[in-house]
Amino acid sequence: MIGKLIRMERIMNRETGRTVIVPMDHGVTVGPIAGLIDMKTTVNQVAMGGANAIVIHKGLVEGGHRRRGQDVGLIIHLSGSTALSPFPNAKTLVCTVEEAIKLGADAVSVHVNIGNGSEKEMLADLGQVARTAGEWGMPLLAMMYPRGEKIRDEYDPKVIAHVARLGAELGADIIKVSYTGSVETFRQVTRGCPVPVVIAGGPKMSSDKEILEMVKGAIEGGGAGVSIGRNIFQHRDPSRMVGAISLLVHENASVEEALSFLQTV
Repeated sequence: MIGKLIRMERIMNRETGRTVIVPMDHGVTVGPIAGLIDMKTTVNQVAMGGANAIVIHKGLVEGGHRRRGQDVGLIIHLSGSTALSPFPNAKTLVCTVEEAIKLGADAVSVHVNIGNGSEKEMLADLGQVARTAGEWGMPLLAMMYPRGEKIRDEYDPKVIAHVARLGAELGADIIKVSYTGSVETFRQVTRGCPVPVVIAGGPKMSSDKEILEMVKGAIEGGGAGVSIGRNIFQHRDPSRMVGAISLLVHENASVEEALSFLQTV
């Protein structure tokens, strides 16, 4: 479908087939954390740094996505839950594909936690969104995490490979998962998933080198890029961090080259 191809090019680099996505949907889960207070400024910073796309909720599109100068792809997140809930892993749909289309989205995203008591409902939601997105030619990013009472290790490569494949089997165009810790184990994930796989950034890391090494490992393991939030928008220089990550993702730079870029004033 030509519409989906056009939209995919708005969120992924056509030459490399990879992407640098910056999720900023955290306000629903944990409130207005550092880096997400002034959304216009932060969105402009990551756009100027060369991000392919951002992820935000529907209510912030008008106030947070429009900015001067550099353009950036728009992914509207369709699901949510809060850290205040007794069931924080139970994501529920809070927006529709049609709403996202009206807001000018280039793609939509859904968060699914596998291995907890609400898995059944979240899988049903994923299937429903995939069907509707397919009808409209709208790319779907599925954030697939093994989280819940049935999960002993959410970074287990076999488990992550399973949830990545699950998302693809149910119709997602891009899968977001946690990094498994090594090139070899992450390759198990990407080999078993027929659609592009990007990595989450996880909690705020202690050093720039640690972040960049994770990104490099994911790319060498067959990953299609990143979907990193806190480690970009809470960085001292979000634009430079996006630029450094983009060197790894789109230009196959070394960690040392990315670090040098990041440290250049």
